Amino acid sequence: MLKKIYLVFLRDLKTSVRNFMTLYIIVVPIIFAVMINIFSPGINDTTVEIVLLENENPAQSEYFKQFAKVELLASLEEIEERVEKRDNIVAVLPDQSGDYYLLTQGNEPDFVVDYVKNLTSFDYYEIRTDESIAEIKDYGRDIPPLKKIMVNASMMLCSVLGGMIIALNIVEEKTDNTISAIHLSPVSRLGFIAGKSMIGIFVPLLGSILILLITGFWEINFFHAVIMILTSGIISVLVGFIEGINNDDVMNAAGNMKMLFLPLIGSIAGEELLADKWQFLFYWIPFYWTYKGNDLVLSNNGSWMDVLKYAGIVLAISGVVFILLAPRIRKGLE
Repeated sequence: MLKKIYLVFLRDLKTSVRNFMTLYIIVVPIIFAVMINIFSPGINDTTVEIVLLENENPAQSEYFKQFAKVELLASLEEIEERVEKRDNIVAVLPDQSGDYYLLTQGNEPDFVVDYVKNLTSFDYYEIRTDESIAEIKDYGRDIPPLKKIMVNASMMLCSVLGGMIIALNIVEEKTDNTISAIHLSPVSRLGFIAGKSMIGIFVPLLGSILILLITGFWEINFFHAVIMILTSGIISVLVGFIEGINNDDVMNAAGNMKMLFLPLIGSIAGEELLADKWQFLFYWIPFYWTYKGNDLVLSNNGSWMDVLKYAGIVLAISGVVFILLAPRIRKGLE
């Protein structure tokens, strides 16, 4: 039985490698991971930008680079042109008396201008960080919040892409008229479903682990991560079967699978933006609990009981969905 399930999975995997769309879906997690590394800010990154006159005061430039993004230009004309652009960059320039003044466009936020003004004063009076009497205490969190959200969302998106591959493979089976052939093959209907489901679990699992490794989440508990990945993929697998059975066109099946993006994005927005009193509106969405469970995993703060609690809730919701969809899947494979 297990060998037959494996053969169905192996056939789907070979078919997916030959199909451009499914091959692209398999490669997408790596693209996500690279983009996250490029665009997500670091935990200590600053949004304040300062432009200076090149070679005018190298010591001042090095001091500013500790606290802001510094851009060096060769002439006053270039600096004026740069300041007039749409971003909130501030120029620090010397006057004829040897002091410094700030050149702004006039619409910069007050906190940006005040920040640069203070930096200029600190540098002028030679105030250094090691002279401060303040002591920094933190909770040890060194993961940028935006990066964690992006990685979490990418892992959940991988589960939807796994279901999309199932839908595309079933549409291809229908196009080749091989669905009805399973009744004459030694593979049972349950074995066929299990074999088809494996690629919908394998792709999210592999993709999510690649995302975690490429984005630098090496110290998390990967057993916790695997539990959340496996349970979160069940809904996508079920929807993938339904869309594959109900559609005869690859583009329609892929387009209908994109409907899962709405509750996925809604769950993330609800958790991050809404107050606690509105959270109950998302309790019925498995992606909501997946997001909360993944957040614990990525923060490396969740215990086994916490992870199992969220995975169990996702599994329970998936069980209800399976009970509702099982008759349609069974009928579609007849």
